[in-house]
Amino acid sequence: MGVLQSIAEKFGGIKEEMIDFIEGKLSYIENDSIVIEAQGLGYRIFMGNPYQYQEKKNQIVLVFTHYYVREDAIFLYGFQHREERNVFRQLLNVSGIGPKGAMAIISAASPAWIIQAVQREDVDFLVRFPGIGKKTAQRMILDLKDKWKTDIDLSNLEEITDVNAPVQDLFQTFAQPKHEATEALLALGYSENEVKKIMVKIEKEGADLQSTDQIIKRALQLFLTM
Repeated sequence: MGVLQSIAEKFGGIKEEMIDFIEGKLSYIENDSIVIEAQGLGYRIFMGNPYQYQEKKNQIVLVFTHYYVREDAIFLYGFQHREERNVFRQLLNVSGIGPKGAMAIISAASPAWIIQAVQREDVDFLVRFPGIGKKTAQRMILDLKDKWKTDIDLSNLEEITDVNAPVQDLFQTFAQPKHEATEALLALGYSENEVKKIMVKIEKEGADLQSTDQIIKRALQLFLTM
């Protein structure tokens, strides 16, 4: 981030639109981020489910980014689709929702579902997201309902698996992906007790625990149906 910091200081700050995407080799994955090497620099990009890229390690990937500045730090948040980033940016405009909360929402449901929940004024659905209480859900509806009627284009967004879709295959439990998935869910804002309960439920289903990405996706699906 040293280069970004230098540019920000030289030009008086970088607007969120200036770094639209980063393309480069996926060097490694951590619980809350991926690192992409591009032109000799390693860019740490924070994501809700970084393990969705676990099969692309050492390959060239393109990630759409949002540049976020705090008084004490600079962050890049990453998305597979521009439409996800658009919804993320709109969520940041809602009082009480920061980047971590917005990322947790984007990770748990497709933009189409989030928008539909707001337009239906479905408070019960919105409060299922970590950190979103009734008042914040109501603010989301008040601030975004009319805006999302015209501002968000979802036509190019790939559909995300239905939250009620059945688990297709049965496998034995593997400790490492379960641990990685647990850490990723905690990073999204779910409590330790919530994550433990959901892991027990996944194990009872006999879900495929060989893949960290699949565990995270299934856990997020279950959180929305609880």
